[in-house]
Amino acid sequence: MEGQLRCGTALTSESGGRYTVKQLLGAGGQGEVYSVESENKLYALKWYYKNTATKNQKEILDNLIQSGAPDDSFLWPQDMIFRAFGESFGYIMPLRPKNYRSIVDMMKRKAEPSFYCLCRAAYHLTRGYNALHGKGYSYRDISFGNVFFDPGTGDVLICDNDNVSYNGAKTGVYGTPRFMAPEIVTGKAKPSRNTDLFSLAVLLFYMFMLNHPLEGRREARIKCMDIHAMNMLYGTDPLFIFDPDNKDNRPLAGYQDNALIFWDLYPQQLRELFTTSFTVGLGQPNRRITEGKWMETFANLVSGIMRCPNCGSEVFYDAQKEESGAAHTCWGCQKVVTVPPKIVIGKSTVLLMSNTKLYRHHIEGNYDMETKVGEVVQNPANPKLWGMKNLSGDNWTYIKADGTQVPVPPGRSAAIAVDTKIDFGQMTGEFHGGA
Repeated sequence: MEGQLRCGTALTSESGGRYTVKQLLGAGGQGEVYSVESENKLYALKWYYKNTATKNQKEILDNLIQSGAPDDSFLWPQDMIFRAFGESFGYIMPLRPKNYRSIVDMMKRKAEPSFYCLCRAAYHLTRGYNALHGKGYSYRDISFGNVFFDPGTGDVLICDNDNVSYNGAKTGVYGTPRFMAPEIVTGKAKPSRNTDLFSLAVLLFYMFMLNHPLEGRREARIKCMDIHAMNMLYGTDPLFIFDPDNKDNRPLAGYQDNALIFWDLYPQQLRELFTTSFTVGLGQPNRRITEGKWMETFANLVSGIMRCPNCGSEVFYDAQKEESGAAHTCWGCQKVVTVPPKIVIGKSTVLLMSNTKLYRHHIEGNYDMETKVGEVVQNPANPKLWGMKNLSGDNWTYIKADGTQVPVPPGRSAAIAVDTKIDFGQMTGEFHGGA
């Protein structure tokens, strides 16, 4: 496959970097993407077609390069290759590793992450967009074509960042069909953080349900998906497929089976967020689910996955189910799964199993799900006893049921026992027995 640039072409960036074109990786509506080499390291180069290599696009890229990436989940523009207006130009960005897959791959069963990795991917995705919005930007085109993830770890990379612009700006793209907020479809609003939040909710629904949140019976009945039909489904008269008050758009068995299968597998906490996103959130942009609320939920989902002892399937802990007295049933074998002991720290509930880790987020509420501060360990002298080992650099205080306080310095452990607590400093966690 040949493109605008020949393999071996030497290019010099505005910062003085020297790059050699290695291979054409793909092409889209705006331009082509190549792998390029500089100082024995590979990068990606997006090279615009002449008709898209505009002064406005150059200004957007200059601003993005100057501001820097919001966090390390973005394949962000790093440098420009530019000669003169009227000619094609491009920008350098990190190269996506080959093990990263798209959401489309997951929908086609070419990538099948565990629930644990899926929840981590959703967490990292929302954290990335939270960082972007925190810098005053809107992405404008959130869709499953712009996100890649590692099925083995849940790490995420967000690409196609060259259309990112300041929140409310009148320049740039308006989004991808089926992901755009209703007010964008109807022409009543311009892209903003609020419209990004709608697109993000659609993307998350795709990730967990492998189905569009507005595509049920209504979509199945349409014989010709023309502009009128698109405007109705996604703009003027959208209806959530699991709307609690209107069942007219329920998924159709044999046609939209994914949504029917997956909806009940997830805890009520997640289903409520999706319901709010696609009922209240359809017409009230200011009431859409924020990135922080998504992150809080996904952190709890990551910390609340059990293994069925009978078949090994992952089963989500559901606090509301436990409060009602309902049993947790394995979706794979239909056997009852016993909830293990847990520690409740503020809004976080962490199930305590042999491989459980506590992260900075759990004890500080700061959305850091990478830095380990504690882990469940077995007492070497008595294997029946388990404790929480302090992996942080701070002193903890263990509070027994009778109120006695015992210091837990770094490297030491506190016994896991019902009605005991650990004061982590900023927050206190209380141990509870399983169901």
